[in-house]
Amino acid sequence: MKSTKKMKTGFVISDKMDKTVVIKIDRIKTHPIYKKKYVISKNYKAHDEENTYKEGDFVEIAETKPYSKDVTYMVTRKVK
Repeated sequence: MKSTKKMKTGFVISDKMDKTVVIKIDRIKTHPIYKKKYVISKNYKAHDEENTYKEGDFVEIAETKPYSKDVTYMVTRKVK
């Protein structure tokens, strides 16, 4: 079955909030004219019910219903 939820993987950069972690996701893009590759980083806030994930963990997040104004993702599993 194909899931309609967006899945992303990244590193936990902050776990200071209660039941929320901040995930940093890097993408590599190529400039259309100069063909140079560069990195674009974006931070996502994700829901973590048991506060189990710590800084440095490589995790997978999935899009869910909004938990608050900023939190629209939930941590599904630890990859590494």
